[in-house]
Amino acid sequence: MRRLLAPLVAVLMLVGCTARSAEEPATALAGGASTLPGPVPADLALRPAPGTAPAAPAFTGGLTDGTPLTAAQLWADRPVVFTFFSSWCTTCAARQDALSDLARRYRDRVVFVGVAGVDQADELQDYLRAHRVEYPVVVDEQQTVWRSYAVREPPAVVLVAKGGALLRGWPGGLDAPTLDQRLGELVLAGPG
Repeated sequence: MRRLLAPLVAVLMLVGCTARSAEEPATALAGGASTLPGPVPADLALRPAPGTAPAAPAFTGGLTDGTPLTAAQLWADRPVVFTFFSSWCTTCAARQDALSDLARRYRDRVVFVGVAGVDQADELQDYLRAHRVEYPVVVDEQQTVWRSYAVREPPAVVLVAKGGALLRGWPGGLDAPTLDQRLGELVLAGPG
C-alpha cells in the first residue's frame, strides 16, 4: 500500500504546487524591462535638431528590475524625454499623473525615461504604481546620471532629439501641457 501511496502523494503535491503558482501572478516591477518601447512607428516624422545643439551625456543604468538601459540606443531612433524625480518630491507627485498620460500618448514615438534618485526601492514602486508610470525608470542611487545632466534636485526634465542632441533642460521640471507643446514642435507626425 505504501508503494502505491507514495507516487500518488508526489503527483498530488506537484499538482498542488502548480495550481498555487498559477494562482499567484508574478508582478513585474513598475519601471522595469516590460516598459521598454516597441518598434519605432513607420510614419514617425521629426524636425531635425539644430546643428549647434550639444551632445547629450550618454549613460547606461539599471532599470527598477535590474535590466540595463543604454540611453544612446533609445535616442538613436527617436527623441527621449528624461524626467528626473524622487518619490518624496511633492512637485514631482503633483505633475506625475499628467506626465504619465503624456507618455502614453506619445508611446513609441517619443520615449519617456524616468531617472529616480535618492529613493528607497519600495517607496519608488509605490510611487510608480500610484501614478501609473508605464515607462522605463533608471535607478540612479549614486546620482551619477543626475550629475551628468546637472540636476541638483528634483524635478527636472530634459529633452534629447533623435541622434542624441541635447535640445533643452528644465530645472524645476515642466508641466505636461508645456512639454506637449515642445514635443509637438519636434514630432511632426502627431501622437497616435
